[in-house]
Amino acid sequence: MRVLVVEDERVMADAIATGLRREAMAVDVAYDGAAALEKTGYIDYDVIVLDRDLPKVHGDEVARRLVAQRSASRIIMLTASGEVDDKIEGLELGADDYLAKPFAFMELVARVRALGRRSAPALPPVLERAGIRLDPGKRLVTRDGNEISLTKKEFAVLEELMRAEGAVVSQEDLLDKAWDEHIDPFTNVVRVTMMTLRKKLGEPQIIETVPGVGYRL
Repeated sequence: MRVLVVEDERVMADAIATGLRREAMAVDVAYDGAAALEKTGYIDYDVIVLDRDLPKVHGDEVARRLVAQRSASRIIMLTASGEVDDKIEGLELGADDYLAKPFAFMELVARVRALGRRSAPALPPVLERAGIRLDPGKRLVTRDGNEISLTKKEFAVLEELMRAEGAVVSQEDLLDKAWDEHIDPFTNVVRVTMMTLRKKLGEPQIIETVPGVGYRL
């Protein structure tokens, strides 16, 4: 899942981003509304965690522009005010969810995951294919009933392959969904991750390399 955190308080923004990355999400950060609009102009995010009170371009205006552009990104709006009228106003601007500060981090994680599921085609909460069972909520993967221990990136890559339901997933798409904007597009990290993932999944091999195109499960 690709997430953009938009928050002008840098310590909080970086803390949220770090925490979401630990939950195997690819996370970018913008510290003002103008930077957020710039990033959303060339990156398709599944979820945007948007602070309402932003410098340069207010969070309300960011939400309005994204809605006007018919962005597929889901927006969870953060604000210091938890008043009902403020929540209604934020939702009417186009936000999909609303969370008042201070908040419990795991509640934010749960809400981001829920919005991420809504931003993609409807799929069952637990994914199953070729003997693999992947539960995103419990961070659990099994093959033929045997639990498999994966790193966060391996888990994210496998999840993207399973969500494709047999379609080919390109290296570029895997980089976009499982890593963030700081990754070198010419890196071999996808190939290396795929090698270790295949080894952990065991025999018979179920991840197919489609030369010049990508990977398919």
